[in-house]
Amino acid sequence: MAENLTRRLIAAHLVAGEMAPGQEIALAMDQALTQDATGTMAFLQFEQLGFPRIKTKLAISYTDHNMLQTGFENADDHIFLRSASAKYGCLYSRPGNGICHQVHLERFAAPGLTLLGSDSHTCMAGAVGSFASGAGGLEVAATMGGEPYYFPMPRVTLVHLKGKLGPWVASKDIMLELLRRIGVKGGVGRVLEFGGPGVATLTVPQRGTICNLGMETGATATIFPSDRQTRAWLRAQGREEVWRPLAADRGAHYDDVIEIDLASLEPLIACPHSPDNVRPVREVEGTPVAQVAVGSSNNSSYADLMTVARMLEGQRVPPEMSLCVSPGSRQVLEMVTRSGGLMALVAAGARILEAACGPCIGMGQAPPSGAASVRTFNRNFPGRSGTPDDQVYLASPEVAAATALRGAIADPRRRGTPPRILSPRRYLIDDSMIVAPPPDGSKVELVRGPNIKPVPQTPPLTERVTGQALLKLGDNISTDQIMPAGNKHLPLRSNIPALAQYVFEYVDHTFAARAQAAGSGFIVARENYGQGSSREHAALCPMYLGVRGVFARSFARIHQANLVNFGLLPLVLTDQSQYDSIDQGDELELLEVRAGLKRGSIKVRNLTKKREFVASCHSLSARQVDILLAGGLMNYIKARRH
Repeated sequence: MAENLTRRLIAAHLVAGEMAPGQEIALAMDQALTQDATGTMAFLQFEQLGFPRIKTKLAISYTDHNMLQTGFENADDHIFLRSASAKYGCLYSRPGNGICHQVHLERFAAPGLTLLGSDSHTCMAGAVGSFASGAGGLEVAATMGGEPYYFPMPRVTLVHLKGKLGPWVASKDIMLELLRRIGVKGGVGRVLEFGGPGVATLTVPQRGTICNLGMETGATATIFPSDRQTRAWLRAQGREEVWRPLAADRGAHYDDVIEIDLASLEPLIACPHSPDNVRPVREVEGTPVAQVAVGSSNNSSYADLMTVARMLEGQRVPPEMSLCVSPGSRQVLEMVTRSGGLMALVAAGARILEAACGPCIGMGQAPPSGAASVRTFNRNFPGRSGTPDDQVYLASPEVAAATALRGAIADPRRRGTPPRILSPRRYLIDDSMIVAPPPDGSKVELVRGPNIKPVPQTPPLTERVTGQALLKLGDNISTDQIMPAGNKHLPLRSNIPALAQYVFEYVDHTFAARAQAAGSGFIVARENYGQGSSREHAALCPMYLGVRGVFARSFARIHQANLVNFGLLPLVLTDQSQYDSIDQGDELELLEVRAGLKRGSIKVRNLTKKREFVASCHSLSARQVDILLAGGLMNYIKARRH
């Protein structure tokens, strides 16, 4: 039977489950990655699980998020991660080496491999034909210890590309067009597999931009075939030996198909406050802009930065414009420097930041109050930039550079002939900032700073759970809104008692105190609760405060798994009337919880309104039910290992 590429890769790594959409499957993972905002907790969990050594073929700990060292906390985390990597057999990418997704694509991703990362944008490795997905840190810890990765078998959508991009239209516009069509939850339960004759016109860095941004649809993974473009990229990176051709079989079946004619696209821009709020640039042209930020894992390749440098060469940005540039890796920074691009950027008035996530995760460069910021990033959720009333737009490097020069959103097509940036025949290769572990790490001591606290234990699940409806929310609540990032919060990622005080800070600053005072409670939301980052802290911190479950019309894939892993009940409201029947402050009671989990539904009694309804948990697999009954994934794995 003719198979698509996604199903072929899944079948090659399948260790349990049936490949029927929605059924839970388990894959053997070849590679694993963590980053420093999630990695400390992942290694603390790895330690608690009792694994002596990492078992995946490759694991690498990147330091790229918590880079702004305004206190001792981030520096201490980095030392801990370095010692944990040495002890357990993990490569360690030092601060300054670059953003995990860009560096992994350059140095480690390969066709046909599986990759699990504690960062939602791990799917960027799909640009070279890897099946790559993001997950919470606890699941990555389990995978590094030799456990398979469990998730619902996705449907596969073919994104059929034809034609070729026109002048000034970027690969970013392909994904913005897809987001415009299917929205931030249109990819949930799906893999976006790219095919068609238009694929051959796209380089691996262009494909990386698409795969990275594909996460914003909620997709499980995004993947391109491995072809001549893939081989040329790997050859230029000195890794041609890992190349192999991979493509869907002729006549392969897909669950659905989306056609995009590349020649018909125009420069697009995602307006505040969602990646799917997409409009043509020409429709918002002239909007005043205070800041332009180029970089992040989404658009920080050599080609991206050189495009901006050539557009700015010999010109200066207006004095009221703040322009900052974040290279994706040390390789990119050094090559742009040697090519003269860095001098062009500096002379134009750009501020050059280090090779790290930086402003994308709210680590510095927060825009002015209420001002517009045009960024080449992947997310523009409210307040993610660090400014509560931000107005963040997402666009390609071409749009960003044109905007920086004008001081207002600008259509780059007005600038004549676009610069032509050739792909390097050979990239500069220097892996000296990637530290290999010793052959035997048993004598290595973990170095814990005073901000590194133990992983909180999940309370046992009882037959009756009571609590207050602590907060009622709407659609598309992101993990940024649940557990903010930024330079105020990220240094506390290793200290759950301290970090938990900021849960929902930008939504309701009284939440943490109210939750702790109540002792037990619930969150109520509508569609797509928990979209965005894979940060398990958005489940772990509410659990620490006493949250026992979340009622929602639907959940984002990674966040639902994180809720289960930390013993929180993800309860589906089957119709709008159930959502309407709960008000913030209502006292709720869940009856026969353990028995209800097994049958797929739980009776809920609203004690305040004296009403009852039944919430569904049919979306949970039998394994997830067992995890909840065990009191979370940590307890579940420990029980199975002993």
